[in-house]
Amino acid sequence: MATALAGVLVLIAVGAVVFHFASPWQQLPIASNWHAMDDALWLTFAITGVAFVVLHLFVAYALVRYRHRAGHRASAEHGNRKLEWWLIGITTAGIIGLLAPGLTVYARLIDPPASAQVFEVMGQQWQWHYRLPGRDGKLGRADTRFITAANPFGIDPQDAYGQDDVLVQGQELHLPVNRPALAQLRAQDVLHDFYVPQFRTRMNMVPGMTAHFWFTPERIGRYEVMCAQLCGVGHANMRSWVVIDEPAAYAAWHARQPTFAGGGTSGAPGGPAEPGKLGQLLAQQKGCMACHSIDGSRGVGPSWKGLYGSSEALEGGGTAKVDEAYLRQAINAPQASIVRGYPPVMPPAGLTDTELAAVVEYIKTVR
Repeated sequence: MATALAGVLVLIAVGAVVFHFASPWQQLPIASNWHAMDDALWLTFAITGVAFVVLHLFVAYALVRYRHRAGHRASAEHGNRKLEWWLIGITTAGIIGLLAPGLTVYARLIDPPASAQVFEVMGQQWQWHYRLPGRDGKLGRADTRFITAANPFGIDPQDAYGQDDVLVQGQELHLPVNRPALAQLRAQDVLHDFYVPQFRTRMNMVPGMTAHFWFTPERIGRYEVMCAQLCGVGHANMRSWVVIDEPAAYAAWHARQPTFAGGGTSGAPGGPAEPGKLGQLLAQQKGCMACHSIDGSRGVGPSWKGLYGSSEALEGGGTAKVDEAYLRQAINAPQASIVRGYPPVMPPAGLTDTELAAVVEYIKTVR
């Protein structure tokens, strides 16, 4: 029995090493300058991997060497100073080897170059908002007391620097290739984490605090943004994209985005908007898009594609015609009728009559 257990431990140790080196998850394209992040991770894997294998092999050896045999009786031995000092020394060296590279890389990670382009990320259940400086090159002041559905960043309307701030429409942020980028990170409600695996770094976003890190995108492409902190039932759907462009393509995209004062795309915050456009903006900023798709794909809640005018099967039996009255109730009092097959997790949206009418008008247009 002891020999069999020892064999299992040896197989676990060997299998873990083989799986690590054969894993396809390591083949991510590097889109950032943080090659040092990979080096620090590899050093961590090496130290912890060696400890993992050595401990498993030692236990396997002990099982065989000290297995029960007839005529042999174990004797207790208390204290072994030489062994204790060896263990203290090895453990100390291992901890230093784990901490020192990480602390060195982190110190560089939060010390951006003066030429870095600033962009702001606001995490909100369950979507991302992005803000970029306008022509003045500076982000305006922001404060939680200014946060509204149309102003998720809480930009101070009296701050001149904030008037030309670019508010990215949708869930796709563009950045120019080979230019350092400084990410300023905030959270509106709960703990989030801005994570793009190919950038080799991530950072927690704590409500009431502003965190930051910088990187230099080195490869053109489209990279997925994920939230790396469990932030509620829609956590898995809290995704967006960072697109790395050539400078000319980035400049063209930047010029098409709306500003806080209302310039650029129609329907921008601070400017006039048609009800459907305002409803789309509200749906994005209230987090509706995190649970309700507009392309027919299944999410936490029913898709909005073709929803208006259809019939929905309800929990407990019966159906409901999706008209204006139904949508108004489903948005502001969602627990009144639950669609069959979907969890009853949607909180009341708390929209005003004007905002509610705008969102309903937008849902009508999703075909």
